[in-house]
Amino acid sequence: MSNIVDPLVGQIAARIRTERERRRWTLAQLADASGVSQAMISRIERGESSPTAVVLGKLSAAFQLSVASLLALAEGTEDDTDAVLGVRRRDDAAEWRDPATGYRRRQITSPHFPAEIAEIRLPAGARVPYPAAAFAFVRQVVWVLDGHLTFHDGDAVHELDAGDTIELGAPAERVFANTTDTACRYAVILTRGARP
Repeated sequence: MSNIVDPLVGQIAARIRTERERRRWTLAQLADASGVSQAMISRIERGESSPTAVVLGKLSAAFQLSVASLLALAEGTEDDTDAVLGVRRRDDAAEWRDPATGYRRRQITSPHFPAEIAEIRLPAGARVPYPAAAFAFVRQVVWVLDGHLTFHDGDAVHELDAGDTIELGAPAERVFANTTDTACRYAVILTRGARP
């Protein structure tokens, strides 16, 4: 299934290009820093392909940003502070869908709010790994809202049910997995660290 109709694809493409150009990196330099091929980065930046959650994790880690920060920045602009204050209706919030797993992420807070909150829906059987660098410079809590989440934090595995939370420590490779036959919904709450 193509995900090019996703309204965030163009915004993600522009943000990735902006972050790369801010650092004055070539495609080759970003490829080396992230482990994502130059061809894939080029397709993403042109809006021809939406990155999977895994690819977003690798790119955000190369930029020393969280995935939440990268997506929040893609949704907003530096000049839209007044537009995001007050009520945000569910139907007005953009939702990003991972083309590989069906993982869906909706940013709850704007880029200007001091904490980032995202709602994630992880389909049955989905597994999303992130490199340790994706968790640098952030403090993060995962709060399971519905279903069951198998969370790998480095070598430790935590089985989390609705209402359970886990506060993450030092960066480690992490995997969000739904090993059940029903969807899991959880929130990710993090505070931003210094951006490069």
